Amino acid sequence: MRRRSVALVAAAGLGLAGTLAGCGGGAELPAALKSSGHATSHAGGPTTSAPPAVPDVPLRAGERFQTLTLPAAYTPRAPEGTGTDDYRCFLVDPRFRTDQLVSGVQIAPDNAAMVHHVIVSKVEPDQVADAKALDAKDPGEGWTCFGGAGLAGTRGGDLDDADWVGAWAPGGGERVMADDIGIPLAKGSRLVVQMHYNLLAGSGADRSTVRLRLSEAKDSRKQALRTMLLPAPVELPCRDNRTKGLCNRTLAVADLKKRFAENPATADLLHLLCGPVDPGPVQSCTRKIHDEGTIRSVAGHMHLLGRAITVDVNKGTPEARRVLDIPVWNFDDQGSIPLEKPLEVGPGDTITVTCTHDQGLRDLLPAFEGTKDRYVAWGEGTTDEMCLGIVLMTPR
Repeated sequence: MRRRSVALVAAAGLGLAGTLAGCGGGAELPAALKSSGHATSHAGGPTTSAPPAVPDVPLRAGERFQTLTLPAAYTPRAPEGTGTDDYRCFLVDPRFRTDQLVSGVQIAPDNAAMVHHVIVSKVEPDQVADAKALDAKDPGEGWTCFGGAGLAGTRGGDLDDADWVGAWAPGGGERVMADDIGIPLAKGSRLVVQMHYNLLAGSGADRSTVRLRLSEAKDSRKQALRTMLLPAPVELPCRDNRTKGLCNRTLAVADLKKRFAENPATADLLHLLCGPVDPGPVQSCTRKIHDEGTIRSVAGHMHLLGRAITVDVNKGTPEARRVLDIPVWNFDDQGSIPLEKPLEVGPGDTITVTCTHDQGLRDLLPAFEGTKDRYVAWGEGTTDEMCLGIVLMTPR
């Protein structure tokens, strides 16, 4: 698969690292991550109870906070003239004079009703000029960034080692890493803050903030945390197997390509990554693990038609272990979950994400009021769908 194709698949996952940006856990930080925060309802309807808030974690030895704000207030709009979503990337300069390690990320949406998710990615010093050029080409603050920030050569195109620093989605608060973990940021680097605005949920301007928990990288013994992304196809037919209009896959995917300026569509690229797919409510994707590492925490991401998601290591073998099991999906609680016992993996192991979606949820959620069934494939909009596992690993 070409680099651009992989990048589209990776970035479309919103992604979401650590993610979607909270990590459950107790005050003792069990060998992985934890978060604090309150969930808010973005589904436009009833949700399960929000998870209890976890108290803020005080600064630890050598740590400091740095708060970054979007360059200016931005009023979202549908950039293609149609659709209900706006993905906008903003370049932010943290002005690092020395190499730093990020040990916590807290993203605070300003206009929370509109914010579907936020991803913070690193821009290496040798990529800064390209990022500035992208920013300058698009009028106003930031640039349109469906399918990723658009920077050539970014590691975001590597599903095994994405360039995310942190992310937020409903249910996320501060993501605080264990004492032995850090994400390196080089002197002179920048950050790209990708905002996904859901235009169905609200209106007005937004100027969200990102707070980093930092420490000096020099002489640190922290291990570098990396993010493995596990996207899988979504191929959900209309009820009663109707195939007219947008219940036809070809027409539905053409609509996705138009709304999000995709060519080719991520929905089609995922078939290259995961193999042949039979349409239905349950889809999965299995990938090989190429490097030795230790799985510390796992998260899942779907949208409003999601029912359940699992992530399994060596599925179907005597060594199988389930590292994520969410039998009842709650869009408003997407924090990642630390493993009580971190799992060592390496070449020869496989990892599988499996998602279940349900067209019947259209009848229950106000976000779909007035809409008709359509063939649901992987799409970037709030009322489209995704299937994504996010695995946080440290090198062994």
